[in-house]
Amino acid sequence: MKFLFDQDVPDDLSYLLRQLNHEVSLLRQVLPQGAPDPTVLQFAHEQGFVLVTCNRDDYVELATLRPHHGVVVIIRRKTRALERAALFRLLERAGEAGLRNNINFA
Repeated sequence: MKFLFDQDVPDDLSYLLRQLNHEVSLLRQVLPQGAPDPTVLQFAHEQGFVLVTCNRDDYVELATLRPHHGVVVIIRRKTRALERAALFRLLERAGEAGLRNNINFA
């Protein structure tokens, strides 16, 4: 699968996805800094990415109004290890079919 990491997602979560043979792009490498959320979601959709973000408030609402290939909202935890574990559990539980075109929380 292809994932696009929003600017608020810690880079080290991308290592887990890469180890699992997923493609990961970082927002700051593909769009100008400060790109508005609708532009980010549209870019992710056009490029076939599942968007990974910590910005629950904006993207959950936006994803109900605009097309997307999936949104994963990372819930911040005390440690990165706990965040990685939650993301891994989501990937394992939902699989590609559960992530694709849905809003999920990890």
